[in-house]
Amino acid sequence: MLSSQSTLTFLAASILLALAPGPDNIFVLTQSALHGRNAGLVVTLGLCTGLLAHSAAVALGIAAIVQASVIAFTTIKYVGAAYLLYLAWQAIRARATEPSAESGSNAGAEGLYWRGIIMNVTNPKVSIFFLAFLPQFVDPARGYVIVQILLLGGLFIVATVVVFGSVALLAGSISDWFTRSERVQVILNRIAAVVFIGLALKLVTSPR
Repeated sequence: MLSSQSTLTFLAASILLALAPGPDNIFVLTQSALHGRNAGLVVTLGLCTGLLAHSAAVALGIAAIVQASVIAFTTIKYVGAAYLLYLAWQAIRARATEPSAESGSNAGAEGLYWRGIIMNVTNPKVSIFFLAFLPQFVDPARGYVIVQILLLGGLFIVATVVVFGSVALLAGSISDWFTRSERVQVILNRIAAVVFIGLALKLVTSPR
């Protein structure tokens, strides 16, 4: 299995990568600010569920097929961008709501969870990143490669939960104050829409 040195190095690299500004942590930030810390934590769980799919895809070689196929990569990329634009449209149409005792209840936990999954799974660059990143820490002499890749994917998810969960808690702590004002709610929804559109454009224009 994995050596202790490789495991610690991988965890450190994973935490640094999770801290780097990107579509996923920005997504957690905006959802937490809009709907509260609970919503951000649910989105984080959704994103990490998507990472499970990417880990399995790399272990089974599917990610290599996506990387090699222009059609597959482009199709997944445009599906992801279309979903982000759909979220932007929803944010633009959203109206201010009365403060609730249960933060994040307005968005719906199940809906937020699936947002996180779709956001992550429809980003082909995550699979390609995993395909390039995970094998660097694999040692065929230490056992089954598939098992090692799945373990590394699990460690990356742990690092992601810690970092993104912290982002959700910090952003959610100011959400209660923001949601007391209907005007601020509208502004936050408009900002979220701009973020979603920006992420969609970034995804569409990203090279392979």
